[in-house]
Amino acid sequence: MLGLALGCSNDTAENAPLDPNRGFGQTHAGEYHLGPVDCEESVWTNACSPYDPAVIDREGEVLVGLSTQHMDGGRLCDACILITEDTGTQVNARIITYGDTAPNDLDLGPVACAALSGDAACDLWPRHMTWQFAPCPDTGRIAYQFQTEANVWWTSLWVRNARLPLARAEVKSANHPTWSELERGSDGSLTDGAGFGEGDFSIRVTAIDGQSVTDTFPRFFPGQLLESSGQFH
Repeated sequence: MLGLALGCSNDTAENAPLDPNRGFGQTHAGEYHLGPVDCEESVWTNACSPYDPAVIDREGEVLVGLSTQHMDGGRLCDACILITEDTGTQVNARIITYGDTAPNDLDLGPVACAALSGDAACDLWPRHMTWQFAPCPDTGRIAYQFQTEANVWWTSLWVRNARLPLARAEVKSANHPTWSELERGSDGSLTDGAGFGEGDFSIRVTAIDGQSVTDTFPRFFPGQLLESSGQFH
């Protein structure tokens, strides 16, 4: 289970709209570096990849790599964190990879690093900061990105663009007459080892604050990106 809690005051999820400039849960202190974190995977493969070009801005996305100990076996792929530099400058960044950095340190993509440091030299020495988990900016609806090998006997996908980390994702389909939870992989993927089966199916995703979004589709194809009807708010 994710050790995260929404809310830094007496507001509840029902009366406090998601604010990407407002963190939740524990505050972590560490250092940030300009790391090999980019959509092009020019140095290393991103742990949460591959990403469909339609769900990520390859030029301007604010990206970050988080230490393995915080990733909860891939559950926090695509989640966002609010980073606060010692100067007070803040940036909201999306997690697309993770690795063996010091426990609370961050590897930042160039856009995130420049936003915090204010110059092009943020790779010259480590800089101090704190960070918390935070809602992602509102960039449209949730999307379901199916793996290129996905089929009706083995179905696997990623939930992209959700504004909050997921508590669980479930399917109801020809092979599952009642809601069946999908298995999370270390790359953030969600898999049904028996497959959805032929015909229409429904997906229900539930955020860590209890919000849920349900979608029904007539079918899917390998590698397809399906847009949800909703988003967490």
